[in-house]
Amino acid sequence: MTEWDATAFEDGLIEDMRAHGGTVTTGPLTGHPLLVMTSTGAKSGEPRRAILTFSRDGDAYVVAGSAGGSPKDPVWLHNLRDHPAVAVEAENRKFDATASIVEDADRDRLWNQHVAALPHFAEYPEQTGRVIPMVRLTPTDAP
Repeated sequence: MTEWDATAFEDGLIEDMRAHGGTVTTGPLTGHPLLVMTSTGAKSGEPRRAILTFSRDGDAYVVAGSAGGSPKDPVWLHNLRDHPAVAVEAENRKFDATASIVEDADRDRLWNQHVAALPHFAEYPEQTGRVIPMVRLTPTDAP
């Protein structure tokens, strides 16, 4: 049995996105709105790539720290706490952004908006047993 290669899968996913104007056209994530976020590792200081499903809030991109339904926050969330400056590739464009972990009423608003756009996220709070963190990625060139 061949072992699954996560890096090769991600590389292929990104290649597909780039070849099709930012849209995934093959595999299990076909049609999902995906972005590539490169953050700085909190401990290592090295670039760390994450491919994330997103929704929009005006000019900002919104991602959920669901970790695919895991009971623990994703590692990239810890990176953002220490290093909020990120690089993003989404919708066939590349840009720098500032990541902010959103709390309270704004977090709830973004969560509800995210679930409305991506209904499969609705099951994650019960599955994870935690409040799913919401992150706003605001392009640094935004007005």
